[in-house]
Amino acid sequence: MRSALLAIDVGNSNTLAGVFHGDELLHDWRISTERSATADELAASHDQILRLRGGSLDELDAMIVSSVVPTLTNGYRQLALKYLDHPAVVVGPGIRTGMSLAIDNPVELGADRLVNAVAAYRRYGGPCIVVDLGTATTLDVVSDTGVYLGGVIAPGMETSLDALTSRAARLVKVDLIPPERVIGRSTVESMRSGLVLGTVAMIDGLCAQIREELSGTATVVATGGLSGMVAKLSTQIDHVEPMLTLDGLRMIYGLNANAGPPRRVAEEPR
Repeated sequence: MRSALLAIDVGNSNTLAGVFHGDELLHDWRISTERSATADELAASHDQILRLRGGSLDELDAMIVSSVVPTLTNGYRQLALKYLDHPAVVVGPGIRTGMSLAIDNPVELGADRLVNAVAAYRRYGGPCIVVDLGTATTLDVVSDTGVYLGGVIAPGMETSLDALTSRAARLVKVDLIPPERVIGRSTVESMRSGLVLGTVAMIDGLCAQIREELSGTATVVATGGLSGMVAKLSTQIDHVEPMLTLDGLRMIYGLNANAGPPRRVAEEPR
């Protein structure tokens, strides 16, 4: 019988979770990230959703976590020990990823960005660019030989919208949907043009420049909640993979399960 793996990606705004049996993603769900949540509260949230799908935390055999929220990293460690009776694999220093990092300080790299890079390279080869549309819009670059080269960080669409509406009294929240034209004929249309089409233009421009720096082509893979909409408007995005991060977590778990003492990320490539 295949083991059940719970994969958790804790982002600044949302937490994405999924259950794998082998390579198959059986369930996935998304909850708001609550930075003050205790291990018990985290367990209750995920167990409740699993029970709605006909399962429970008790049926899980393993757990892997990537997190950009340190307090919740500890919370999920405690959840695994308390409710799953085994430690969680946490993506970070000391974890095997199969990818060398050619950046100044590997410890600074967000776990989700590394996971995405691993998944994209394993799925499509290199060179590749991963565009993740979340709280931040990030682009991560992997070489043709599978080396993580670095990337770009910019405000995400929702983050930009929050900044606009909080600092400009006459601007209101709008739905992030593509406008019918670039030249907005109302404040709402103008905001959608700037936020949505502006993000697409930024992504396309950056991808084109990255390809030039790589002296050739690169496969562009988009992920994140808004990736489907953006990909339809983009001239640079080749593939949309909404569950890329979860799949990367599954891959990294496979590299670390029963693998013995891992080597440190910052000290030597893998």
